[in-house]
Amino acid sequence: MKIKWQDRIVLDPEVLVGKPIIKGTRLAVEFIIELLAQGWSREDIMKNYPGLTNDDIQACLAYASDRLQTEKVFPLGA
Repeated sequence: MKIKWQDRIVLDPEVLVGKPIIKGTRLAVEFIIELLAQGWSREDIMKNYPGLTNDDIQACLAYASDRLQTEKVFPLGA
């Protein structure tokens, strides 16, 4: 089943200056992605942040994927 990140990721200007966070937490999507990039396993993350679920982590990845798919890159002029 594909996780719909919109159900788990929110943007609230009152929390972390509006960065995307996991709903009901103060944990930013970028923080979770960074932990994964540093080699943390999903199990490590959920052990250290017991309120998180595997679906929350999957939602962070889905959010990042969605943002990267819509990113536009323009070559710099010479």
